[in-house]
Amino acid sequence: MEKVKQSSVAGSFYPADATELKNQIESFKENSKNTYTVPARAVIVPHAGLVYSGRLAYEGISQLDKNIENLFIFAPAHKVSFEGLALSDFEGWNTPLGDIEINQELNKELEEKFGAQYNNMALENEHSIEVQLPIIQQVFENVKIVPVLVGMEKPETIQNIIETYYSDTKNGFIISSDLSHFLNDIQARKIDTLTAQMIESGNTENFAPQQACGMVGILGLVGFATKNNYSIIRIDMANSAATTEDKSNVVGYGCWFMYEGEKNNFLKEYCSDIIKEICRLSIKSRLQEMHEKINYPQVLDEIGASFVTLETDGKLRGCIGSIIAYRSLIEDLLTNAQKAAFADPRFKPVTNEEFENLEIAVSILSNPKPLKFEDESDLLNQIEPNKDGIIIKEGKQQAVFLPSVWEQLPDKKEFLNALKLKAGLRPEHFSKTFEVYRFETVYIK
Repeated sequence: MEKVKQSSVAGSFYPADATELKNQIESFKENSKNTYTVPARAVIVPHAGLVYSGRLAYEGISQLDKNIENLFIFAPAHKVSFEGLALSDFEGWNTPLGDIEINQELNKELEEKFGAQYNNMALENEHSIEVQLPIIQQVFENVKIVPVLVGMEKPETIQNIIETYYSDTKNGFIISSDLSHFLNDIQARKIDTLTAQMIESGNTENFAPQQACGMVGILGLVGFATKNNYSIIRIDMANSAATTEDKSNVVGYGCWFMYEGEKNNFLKEYCSDIIKEICRLSIKSRLQEMHEKINYPQVLDEIGASFVTLETDGKLRGCIGSIIAYRSLIEDLLTNAQKAAFADPRFKPVTNEEFENLEIAVSILSNPKPLKFEDESDLLNQIEPNKDGIIIKEGKQQAVFLPSVWEQLPDKKEFLNALKLKAGLRPEHFSKTFEVYRFETVYIK
């Protein structure tokens, strides 16, 4: 490569010595908390100095599919103000680990299709792209980058770029962004938790620029994920106090990856064992007055709703759950497991003698969606047996059946009548104020 951009933040944002830099990145690998094996095509990672956020950046970038050949990096501009997207006309970018090639063919397409402009000055002293490069060089054997500095631009443009290039599995995407800036630790954690919930739920209507410097890129990826029913899965979150021990003035960091499917399906496929173990340990801790530390993936810190069902010799022994997600899934599981064992009014509390033979099943609920109907016949036509869980409400009276109830009540009319009785209503009850919601579950047993 004849024309190579030289590093501008080596020695400040990361070590200028190649051996020291490699050792630092190796330490991120050794201390990684990420246990997921699913390869991703898009991630959100922080871009502070590697000593502060490098582990999280490594955890996100290492989650990417190693077959990716082109990495788009969308990062916010901190040094220069401009409209649109800025590209580099250099053939490569140098770090202490060597040169990494810039894909100028894709750059040209971004210029022609999306109005991106070459602007070497904007990228000259910018750190938000460069801090990712040494990690990319260590994680990937051979990959080209498409560095895109984001100025005053709409998230829809980033979303459209991802949509255009995502169909080619050779392409991957990095959204570079830190979270809150210069708040105290308590304030930062509160704001960053809100930001995480917005990213993970796709509900970003009130997302504010001060929540994340890379807001435009984040919203672009979230918009793409929401449109395709994909999920943004949390890997880890932290802030600079973990390094500096100064909690008075911190910067927040988080890393996520995009999963090609619904979050609850991800939980079943990759987290079933730990979810069951969490419920088992929760019950055991109450019985034996002991507390075991539970190491769990941070996706369980995302908001979620669950039902925990206990059986002995195939017979129901307790079942308690949450209809609406309003707290972290880990907290919901811990609480509902204990309530199913010790607070289900239909049964006596579980004993130590019963504990070893308990069978634990967990249902994780999707968000309930209201059904609109003209009459009961219209309602019954919309209900899908063996798939829908149903919630009914009439004033203060309400009841819920999980989809598993279809095994005992396969007829839609009988299913609905039994649910009305559970709510304290007559089977023939119907009114203009009668509310019905449907939800789905993934079942872990």
